[in-house]
Amino acid sequence: MEFADVVRRRRMVRDYDPDRPVPPEVRERLLAHAVRAPSAGFAQGWAFLVLETPEERDRFWAATAPAGGDGWLTRMRRAPLLVVPLSSKDAYLDRYAEPDKGWSDRDEARWPVPYWDVDAGMAALLMLLTAVDEGLGACFFGVPAERVAAFRAAFGVPGTHRPVGCVSVGYAGAEDRRSPSLRRGRRGLDEVVHRGRW
Repeated sequence: MEFADVVRRRRMVRDYDPDRPVPPEVRERLLAHAVRAPSAGFAQGWAFLVLETPEERDRFWAATAPAGGDGWLTRMRRAPLLVVPLSSKDAYLDRYAEPDKGWSDRDEARWPVPYWDVDAGMAALLMLLTAVDEGLGACFFGVPAERVAAFRAAFGVPGTHRPVGCVSVGYAGAEDRRSPSLRRGRRGLDEVVHRGRW
């Protein structure tokens, strides 16, 4: 598939065929592409929690989602593969305290934005694009702040890493519907691009 087609076809899929697992070689390509994302100072302060078995996925949903849930959540639970990208702030603070970066300490105040989260988000985007290229659907969604502790406990995630979201992957199901938010329309370049100055 041409790259422009991959970008145009990328959308958030919220329903999956539970009877069609993600082939192992496709899962490995998703992960191999994720680690090709850029990272500040080549810190590569990301990690990826891969959840494939029914028990692993059930534990994820039990820790991160309210009991019951609406139709959207029910359809999301059908995804045969969940990948949780996690970011490590320490990896970046340590990297930029190394001699070649010119800082002598780990002062977080130097960072205008949390690049550890930005870079993990870029890795997630590469997974989303890879899924499209492989003929699968995927969705990036957040782990609610009030459920991060339960998520950590359920999977033994250390305090050095935090989830930046979750990528669900699988073959789109028959009940997949486009988000009602899309009715707002995509903003045009003339609305968001400022050339030369604001």
